[in-house]
Amino acid sequence: MALIPYALTRPFLFGLDPEQAHDLTLGALARIQHTPLICGVAQTRVIDPVTVAGLTFPNRIGLAAGLDKNGRCIDGLGAMGFGFIEVGTVTPKAQPGNPKPRMFRLVEAQALINRLGFNNGGLDAFVANVQRARFRRNGGILGLNIGKNAATPIERAVDDYLLCLDGVYPHADYVTVNISSPNTQNLRSLQSDEALDALLGAVQARKADLAERHGRNVPIFVKIAPDLDESQVTVIAATLQKNAIDGVIATNTTVARDTVKHLPHAQEVGGLSGAPVFEASNRVIAQLRSSLGAAFPIIGVGGVMSAADALAKRAAGADLVQIYTGFIYQGPDLVSQAARALAGR
Repeated sequence: MALIPYALTRPFLFGLDPEQAHDLTLGALARIQHTPLICGVAQTRVIDPVTVAGLTFPNRIGLAAGLDKNGRCIDGLGAMGFGFIEVGTVTPKAQPGNPKPRMFRLVEAQALINRLGFNNGGLDAFVANVQRARFRRNGGILGLNIGKNAATPIERAVDDYLLCLDGVYPHADYVTVNISSPNTQNLRSLQSDEALDALLGAVQARKADLAERHGRNVPIFVKIAPDLDESQVTVIAATLQKNAIDGVIATNTTVARDTVKHLPHAQEVGGLSGAPVFEASNRVIAQLRSSLGAAFPIIGVGGVMSAADALAKRAAGADLVQIYTGFIYQGPDLVSQAARALAGR
């Protein structure tokens, strides 16, 4: 358990604008992560090794992409007991994202809505931050999540993904191709049959070149949305297998509002995360597992607010589990609680 209980800091953070609280927290972590002060938030990592996609993960609980878009706080977050951390989404060029305000809490529903829009400092700054991090040297698994710039036409999206893949490949344990954020115009159209096949074919061809150049194979994961029907999930599963993709992350945020429509901020444009996406995410995970078979790597994410939720993700078919909104609501204790539960302790 961390020396500074999250219950003491959460009221202060939740008294701030959500994005202000987010920036304040990451700024503080960036400053203390390589100092003795990190002991205030650090906790012992649960050791429960598992091999997925050829990688040995120290435990099954990871941090989802989106919290640390620029990879500034990999070591600070890593000190909180995660078996793996995914940072990004990074785009080739720096971009500010969508206009503020663009983050909203729905506290009654244990949820967030964001329309950040891949705000990040660009590929060069991202890679520099990743190179400074010690997390991988200390046994953690690091995923790097890539996307396209908002200004890049959707018909040129492949170019952006390949640029990012070139940049992050030498520094990643796995790379995630993000085609499921609802906050970049037309991005989710890349989940359609032909577009996805073309994108993944190009990514795999470039990966083969990079693997030869760098002498190492870096698994490629694809992150998909929860707002897919069964036939769409089936097509995506077939396309992943056709292109020999190494794994899938299910799911990103949802644009549905059925369960929160009575709450303040519910009609804000953006992706809804947290408890309301739990069931939709589990449905997609279960459909993927049915379509892909027992051996295909699946990372489950969406609405994990407790250790029991992490167990439910495993029961739905996920090999590994990521958290984000639950981490914001529950704090670092959720990491160790969920990791222990998945380890059967």
